[in-house]
Amino acid sequence: MTATPDDDRRFMRRALELAALARGLTSPNPMVGAVVVSADGEVPGEGWHRRAGEPHAEVEALARSGVRARGSTLYVNLEPCAHFGRTPPCATAVVAAGVRRVVAALDDPNPLVSGRGFDILREAGIDVTVGVLRDEAARLNRAFLVAMRQGRPHVTLKAGMTLDGRIADVHGESQWITGEAARGRAHELRSESDAIVVGIETVLRDDPQLTVRLDPPWPREPYRVVLDSTGRTPVDARVVRAGTAARTIVAVGAAAPPDRRERLAATGVTVLRCPGGDTRVDLHRVLEGLFARDVQSILVEGGGEVHMAFLDAGLVDAVAIFVAPLLLGGRGATSVLGGAGRALKDAVRLEDVRVSRVGDDVLIEATVAHPPRTPTSRPTAS
Repeated sequence: MTATPDDDRRFMRRALELAALARGLTSPNPMVGAVVVSADGEVPGEGWHRRAGEPHAEVEALARSGVRARGSTLYVNLEPCAHFGRTPPCATAVVAAGVRRVVAALDDPNPLVSGRGFDILREAGIDVTVGVLRDEAARLNRAFLVAMRQGRPHVTLKAGMTLDGRIADVHGESQWITGEAARGRAHELRSESDAIVVGIETVLRDDPQLTVRLDPPWPREPYRVVLDSTGRTPVDARVVRAGTAARTIVAVGAAAPPDRRERLAATGVTVLRCPGGDTRVDLHRVLEGLFARDVQSILVEGGGEVHMAFLDAGLVDAVAIFVAPLLLGGRGATSVLGGAGRALKDAVRLEDVRVSRVGDDVLIEATVAHPPRTPTSRPTAS
């Protein structure tokens, strides 16, 4: 069988579908799916990477194919790895299986791979095609790509707001602006993230758990992170008591008194010292501390001041905004974005905008085109 470009796209789309089955479970590894197509055009084996430390997609697909992998075409959404980690390199397994052609969507930016996987394949005489459904593959593994290329976690700003941009009314009430379906989707977004970040004002006002609540129960527990410059997080707050204490991180600034830090640490939570140039928390240090803990994806859930601090820092990669069919008004009602605001010419520009209906609400997802300006000082948040 001679594959056409349409065939390549069809089988790559299947590889992406397989990869997405492990969404939220593979970090710090990427999501990878693989499809083996035999010389007669049949599919003897498929596979996907389920969790870090478990077999990679290519190895699983080849094992299921057995001898029919010889002379086949392997479709995989990311370059086969070329290094020994928790598992042996996939590129050598592909060669040993006798695969004739490999079609990949993306090269792997991991410095341990970075073209070496393709080199191994080509040196063995395997035909290699790269770039099929590149954009779709990049969107699926956008957190992994940012982590490898920029050395920091991918940041998504998430909020639920009224049609006039309010996240709470004039009395500070915010539960519930969005409907049940939107709240369920928000928990799915949490499940796809390595860490959930809020500011101390959100903790004091709403006392959130910041856990993933899905049915069936989600097997993975994201970090719960509070930006708390002066260490005001109550030791009996639900974010402290929910889940495993070690999965809660309170990021404090220079103004946090030692007794408050010690009291929080005594509960088992991690107190991360991230002093900024003022009394607040340095966001770059927060991201550095999380990245050191293998956090590749962060969901920032506010409030408005925290949202704007991340935007002003140029640290937001994507947004996920739920819009409810409600109008609140009120000069004192909390806006989805705080801070000093921006001139129109300095507005944060969004691209790749996707709009979907979630119950009675609307979900707007987009990527940040680029930071519109470079901050003159280290960004902080309270």
